[in-house]
Amino acid sequence: MTSMSDAAHASSRRTSAPGWLVVALACAGQFLVVLDVSVVNVALPSMRAELGMSTSGLQWVVNAYAIAFAGFMLLGGRAGDLYGRKRVFLVGLALFTLASLAGGLAGDDWQLLLARAVQGLGAAVLAPSTLTIVTGAVPEGAARARAIATWTAVGAGGGAAGGLVGGVLVDLLSWRWVLLINVPVGAVVLAGSVRWLAESRAGDGRRLDLPGALLVTAGLATLAYGVSQTEAEGWTASAALVPLAAGLVLVALFLAVEARTAAPLMPLGLLRLRPVASANVAMFLSGSAMFSTWYFMTTYAQSALGYTPMEAGLALMPSSFALVLGSKLAPHLMRAAGARTVATLGALVAVAGFGWQSTMRADGAYVTAIMLPGVLMMLGAGLSATPLAALATSGTAPGEAGLVSGLANTSRTMGGSLGLAVFSTVAAARTGGRGTPQALTEGYALAFRTGAGVLLACAVLMLVWLPRGTSAVPAGPEAAGAETGTAGISTG
Repeated sequence: MTSMSDAAHASSRRTSAPGWLVVALACAGQFLVVLDVSVVNVALPSMRAELGMSTSGLQWVVNAYAIAFAGFMLLGGRAGDLYGRKRVFLVGLALFTLASLAGGLAGDDWQLLLARAVQGLGAAVLAPSTLTIVTGAVPEGAARARAIATWTAVGAGGGAAGGLVGGVLVDLLSWRWVLLINVPVGAVVLAGSVRWLAESRAGDGRRLDLPGALLVTAGLATLAYGVSQTEAEGWTASAALVPLAAGLVLVALFLAVEARTAAPLMPLGLLRLRPVASANVAMFLSGSAMFSTWYFMTTYAQSALGYTPMEAGLALMPSSFALVLGSKLAPHLMRAAGARTVATLGALVAVAGFGWQSTMRADGAYVTAIMLPGVLMMLGAGLSATPLAALATSGTAPGEAGLVSGLANTSRTMGGSLGLAVFSTVAAARTGGRGTPQALTEGYALAFRTGAGVLLACAVLMLVWLPRGTSAVPAGPEAAGAETGTAGISTG
């Protein structure tokens, strides 16, 4: 008995690590998966040239990752709760790294799209565990609040840095390295995680709801495909209407399965909680506009203004810094004004940026055509992300922490995926098949005007539906983390 106790103690010593190291490993995993949402954008023209991809195919380089990421996020969050956050983190990171290798070596467009979808699956498995690992490694109080703020900023920075990282890699090496760079980085993080991360779970032996995960993923993917078909076929064509109808049927089947299964992937009762329901809807709407920003901005810079991939990445750096700044400012503002006010303020700042960006011209100057409107859009995105995530993960049971974190990520990411398909269709309708810089600019301008309208509607929804109050809402995730060790915030 004594020897077993000694062995367990020795094992604990071997897996113990300074809190900062555990936070660094978890944040590195989060950085990788969020980075890959945006890093491919500047590489899209190079991918099209080498692999002969169509415009809709290029959208699916982004959407294949985003849809798998969002569709399996709920499953990844639940798996971490039930079977251990470290174990699920390692499995997801290994899958993500191997898929990155396959994508970087792809010889045909279908191989690239398949690799991106598997990448998204790996990201969905590991992402919900990253914050639960962070909060479990740091004592409650100010230290945990700082760790959560760091995790939030790293997630925001991952999405924002994608343009610069991708531009540098494409210019100096090739588009393949926007994927291959994940292999050595993922291997290092994987080795460190095996050695230093400690296991934690909040499971009760329940099984995973795999049918639910497959139904929701298939439904959302089919909806996104149907929307993308409208670009070439129109909204009334059977090529668009059939997948749209099929997607709605699959989503309805998912809800029916969740209402009847003993261990649902997404307990529908969560949606009766006002903070969870309202914040997730707001995340979906804001994500639909914000996610497409990087796609249109990088394409505009290269296709209309003639920037190189590296120049396009550098051009978006001020926007990247604004996103991180907004994420860092939000907790301080929330203590004074409350989550609802800060989230609404962020949406309105972003509306101003989208409106300004919609005045873009084919011969626009950098400061007024990219930098200043981009800063406003991303500052608003950063201000909104933290309060919405704090509300989306509040008021839930400890055992649901990974699930609600996955739900928040799903809302934002799937909103972004569907939004990209819709806004691309809007832009294509304006260009009418013309590929000139002037035509592309007109299409992108209309897409940004549409995005401004969506964000304005989202701001009104926030004022009406988000819970009132001016309490220190940042304490919500922190307090949840203190009680459960599994608070969930997402900035994907």
